[in-house]
Formats: sequence, C-alpha cells, structure tokens
Amino acid sequence: MNSGLSGGRNTDPREICMDSTRIMERKQTHYGVIDIGSNSIRLVVYDDLSRAPFPRFNEKSMVALGSGLDAEGRFTDDTIARALHAVVRMSSIAKAMEVERIDVLATEATRRAKNGTDLIDAIRRKTGLQPRILTGEEEAFYSAHGVISGFFQPKGMMGDIGGGSLEVAEVLGDGVGERMTSMPLGALPVTAMMQDGYSAAKKRVDEILSESLPPLLTNPVFYAVGGGWRALARIHIAMNKRPISVVQGYEIPARELRTLASSIAKMTPEQVAELPDVPSRRISTLPASALVMSRVLRKLSPDTVAFSAYGLREGWLYKQLDETEQYRDPLIEGALTIGLPAARVPAFCEALGEWTDNLFPGETQSDRRLRLAVCALTDIAWREHEKIRATDSFLRMLQFPFIGLSHPERAFISVAILARYGGKVDDMVKNSVQDLLSVSELRRAEILGRTLLLGHRFSASVPQILRDARIRIDSDAVRLEILDESSIPDSDAVQSRLKQLAKATGLDGAEIVKVSD
Repeated sequence: MNSGLSGGRNTDPREICMDSTRIMERKQTHYGVIDIGSNSIRLVVYDDLSRAPFPRFNEKSMVALGSGLDAEGRFTDDTIARALHAVVRMSSIAKAMEVERIDVLATEATRRAKNGTDLIDAIRRKTGLQPRILTGEEEAFYSAHGVISGFFQPKGMMGDIGGGSLEVAEVLGDGVGERMTSMPLGALPVTAMMQDGYSAAKKRVDEILSESLPPLLTNPVFYAVGGGWRALARIHIAMNKRPISVVQGYEIPARELRTLASSIAKMTPEQVAELPDVPSRRISTLPASALVMSRVLRKLSPDTVAFSAYGLREGWLYKQLDETEQYRDPLIEGALTIGLPAARVPAFCEALGEWTDNLFPGETQSDRRLRLAVCALTDIAWREHEKIRATDSFLRMLQFPFIGLSHPERAFISVAILARYGGKVDDMVKNSVQDLLSVSELRRAEILGRTLLLGHRFSASVPQILRDARIRIDSDAVRLEILDESSIPDSDAVQSRLKQLAKATGLDGAEIVKVSD
C-alpha cells in the first residue's frame, strides 16, 4: 500500500538548496574502510569523504573469525594468518588506488577473542595501519549513524545483525539516542543455538532480548541493517516481483515481514536455497537471522521495517565529516554529484530549481527536495540517442544507488526524468510504479518533467534566458510568460513542449505571452 512520498513521517524544517559551484570545485579524495567482522573482512573504497559517498571498490574475504576460536577463546594461528593475509591484500589494493586515508575497524569477534590484540598488532606491523577495536556500544553508535547517513531524518530503532552480535540503538533525526545495546545474537551464535532445535533457540533469543532490548518509544519504524537481514528484503522483493530491486529504503509492514521471517527460520538449508534471489553465502545462516528478526519484531511491535544498506562503515565515515557536511541533504548531494559532471551547463540545475519554485502551490519540504533532485539530474542523458533517453533514464533511476529516499520517492524521480526526456507515461511506466505512486503523484511527476523539458528547450540550457521567463498554470491554459521580448521563442519545438505540459496538467490551452516584470 502506498503511504505517500513522505511515508507519513514528519520532516525537518531545514532549508533544502543546491550549490553547483561547491560540487564542481570539490576535489575528490578517495577514502577507505576495512571492516574486520565476525564472518568476513571487507574493504570499501569510497569516491570521497562526503555526505553522499559512492563506493568505488568493494571486496570481502570470508575469513570467519567468529568460528576461528579455540576452546580457550583464542584465535588460532591459522585464523590470524588468514585474517592478516586478507588485510594486507586489501591495504595493498587501497594504496594502489591512491586512497589517501584508510581506517580499520574490528568488531565483536576481535573484542571477544582473548588474543584479539595479537591480530591488531600483526596488522600494525605488516601494513602500518592503526586498527581500532570497537566496543559493543561503539558498534551500535556507528551503525545507527550509518542509518542517519543513508536516510533523511530517520526516527525509530535501528538494529544491525552481524556474524557475531546484534547492535540496537535509537535514531533521532540527526543524532543517536542514549539507549543502545549489543547482544550476542549474531548469525553465527544463533545458528549454533539452533542445533538444539528451533524451540530452544527461540526461547534463548527471547531471554536475551528481554534482558537487553530497549522498547521502541519513538516513531514505530525499525531500521534493519546487516547482510542477513538485507537477504530477507531481497527475497521479499523477488517474491512480490517489485519493480525496484534496491534494498536501501525498501519498506515492509512489520507484520508481513515477521510472517516471512518466522517461516524462513524453520526452513532447512535445502528449502532456503530454493527461495528467490537468496544470496548463496547466506543459506546456512539465514534461518538464524530470520529467527532474530521475527523475535525482535515481536518484542518491539513496530508498524514498519525499513531496510538500510548503510551501517557501521558509513556511520563511521559520517562521523568524520564536519557538522556543516553532516547537515546536508543526502539525496540532493548524491543527485548533484552524479548529475552535474554529466550536464552541459552545470549551473543550469540551480536556475531550473528557481524556475520551478512556484510550480506546485503548498509544496512540502519532502516534495521540494525531490523536485530539486530531479533538477540536478535533468541533463544526465543528453549524450544518449533520443530514441532511448527517456526509457533508459527511467529504468536507470529506478535502480540507481541513491540514498536518502524511499522507493515511492525513487519512482517519482524516475517518472519525472522520463517525462523530462519526452517519454510517454504509458502502461509500462504505470504498471511499474502503480504500487508506489498514487494517480496524483504520478501526474505531479509528469508535470515536473514536462516543465523541465520545456525549460531546456526554449532556453537552450542558458540560465539567463530561463530567468527571463516564468511558467504559469491558470484554470484555462498553461502560459509561458516572457519578460524579455528578445527572448520570445517561436519554434515549433517549443510550442510542442508547451502543449505537452498543458496536456499533463489536463488543460487544452497553451500560450506564449509577453509580460512586464
């Protein structure tokens, strides 16, 4: 069910704006994070240390530190050797990529191992890097900031399931609440619990949650982080044939997800392997992750579960930014970063933003940020053949890894870009977004796109020509009002674009008129 582009949630009163000069003049400096987890060790190299970082390189090694402990709780020599080999290789790759800064974070398995510092010391000697072992509370803190980084003003409870532990914390817009905890409910220990049977494992999970899980006292949204839980989202997307396969921002009614998770928790590995789009590496541990999800949802009773691809690494990155950068809108920053370098006239996006400021009376902040994001992306496909620009851009935007937006908002941007390139909002488009956008939201996206198409056409993407005109939608016609007589367009193409906009608004009239400022 579509709950609207803002999902019914309140948004922050901050001013949302674009700054093309800052984006174009920014010098990117590659930044890397090596995450030493209980199940895998992963290197992610980001294009920049910024509010909307895009991963340039992502590699992981399944070292399974959590399973590499001896009877005394120490890493075996072989475990340390395998982990060291993975980190040395990742460090070499990052340095070859000219990454200017590499941070190394170690989590539950390393802090639990009695000789975890031996691994840290070996990494220091071999690579010169300075790994940091995070406490359980720190892990929850940074994972929660990952959710803050990946969403726009999220409010609710965050849970991050890893190989060794489950971290939970409140997210409160720009900050993290005081209530946070780390529990031994990662995929590996819960899989071990399930060897004694499903009922025994469920009882033990419930006991740990009763002892440590804080209640959900903010918005009734649970933000799910971690590969095991993202696998549940992928399965749900595939089972329901959703048009958008991106996990980031995917929302499911909590009751529906709990039913799915409870079912998967009781499956054999062979049954799990038959599920659609299940990651092969998650088959053995997915029932454990599903069991924890079902019991957490039972305990917290949220209305909605929102999945986050951003977690510990992105939260750590976010906390390295200054307050000004943290405060920027992640969707606008990502759209500018992608859209401006591809544009013929980068500054034109700001002119379009100003030109469309009064297009929709009573525009909410959520709607404004979407409109500005579309303006930032409006010239991404000008080099492509005119016959494929619209459809290709629509499909690309549906799946593009933007952050700070929901799936309905992603659909809105996609339809608007399609309309900007003159594409038809036909049955293919309507069928793709029918569960995401209402009829009025679909119409609004088309109107925005047709307005941008008109703006590009009559101004030749020249900001000053655009500023010498304004669009006016009256009860009888759509009018392009020209303030400078020398700028009055008379081409058939402009007349055609104006008529397309009028049709999108449901009006028959379309006029170009000269007016006084």
